[in-house]
Amino acid sequence: MARSALTGTRIRERRLTLKLRQADLARAVGISAAYLNLIEHNRRRVSEPLLDTFAKALGVAPVALSEGAESALFEALREAAAGVAGGAGTGTGDAVGALIDPSELERIEEFVGRFPGWAKVLAARQSRLAALERVVETYSERMGQDPYLLDELHEVLSAVTSLRSGAAILVETPDIEPEWQARFLSSIASESLRLSAAAEGLVAYLDSIEATDSGLAAPLDQLEAWLSARGWHLPDFERPDPPDPAELIAQAPELAASAARDLALSYLTRALADSRILPLKPFLAALSETGLDPARLAARFGAPMAAVFRRLATLPEGAANLPPLGLVVCDGSGTLTLRRPLPGFALPRSAAGCPLWPLYEALSRPMQPLRLTLDMAGRLPQRFQSWAFAAPRPPEGAAASFDAPVLMEAMMLVTPATSRLETARPVGTSCRVCPRLACAGRREPSLIAAR
Repeated sequence: MARSALTGTRIRERRLTLKLRQADLARAVGISAAYLNLIEHNRRRVSEPLLDTFAKALGVAPVALSEGAESALFEALREAAAGVAGGAGTGTGDAVGALIDPSELERIEEFVGRFPGWAKVLAARQSRLAALERVVETYSERMGQDPYLLDELHEVLSAVTSLRSGAAILVETPDIEPEWQARFLSSIASESLRLSAAAEGLVAYLDSIEATDSGLAAPLDQLEAWLSARGWHLPDFERPDPPDPAELIAQAPELAASAARDLALSYLTRALADSRILPLKPFLAALSETGLDPARLAARFGAPMAAVFRRLATLPEGAANLPPLGLVVCDGSGTLTLRRPLPGFALPRSAAGCPLWPLYEALSRPMQPLRLTLDMAGRLPQRFQSWAFAAPRPPEGAAASFDAPVLMEAMMLVTPATSRLETARPVGTSCRVCPRLACAGRREPSLIAAR
């Protein structure tokens, strides 16, 4: 009887201890949730230019501050896995790709947590590999499109072919008449001189290419980095006597490649035109009255919608209490031609973007404004407000003529959504690293989706 009473007492004590532990756990979960909410609230209040400044001072990527260093590592490792799997069919890629089990991709977070040092090494190697691939693509395009280089290579090959033909005839015909022998020898001598001149010209041309053109950053990356360092705003263009765009480019050593300077000249020319049709002070005053509504702003100033989009995305930090804004621009082929990133809204560097972005939908509905709320997939799914618009891009320079082809251009503004009540469209960064399996726009299997 005594033992039964003692057992009952112990059971009650254990139940009470369990309840106390459950209560402690519930309080801990509540505190953690509140702490995470506070972190997210404060993170959203930090503007992108300030994040870029902090990131530059600390020597880390801006995404490491906006989403956490681990999140940046996750994305880098997923891109590395996508690159390895994408190498299938290329010999070495098959051997390496066979080592990647799709189920193991779900354990990336575990790998980063257990081996943070190795994760950083792999992320750095992936960044280096992506940069080298861009260099190879740049020089491949140069080899295939540079008319002077093609002419010089054709000249070298032509001279080599003539030399081989003449030498073969002399070697294979030992009893050739002296007159013909002299002609072939003269031809070989002249072709040798032509080959020497062509080779010298080719070497001189390659030497004339600026050493800075061989930098690891692609031209578009150089332009975007230069603009990001200035907060994407150019105060010189707000003056009554703005400088010539070429002057700003000449003072920008960051724009090392000649292709980057060409892109910068086109961008700055348009930015200068935008500042003239949308002066800063009147534009900010109108923005304070209308709010973030590109269509109303375009109607108020009688300006093209594209100019309003670009102007909104390049206003000075904190202007008119605007939230952080991101801008994506693509041409008619869907290729991204400008990317102003926004924390939480990842933009692909080389792969195609998510086909469900309003950016691409606008191409099929030109001149029709689109406004959609988006749910971006990720470790911490975030909601964004987007505006998209597509219109023909006026031809520039020598290409401007009545018979010029119609070239479409689409752009999309994104900003963190303030309301959770609107219906949102699920989107991702690109199919290869998107975890959404049930997606109507999927064009290739995902590497990180649950199996």
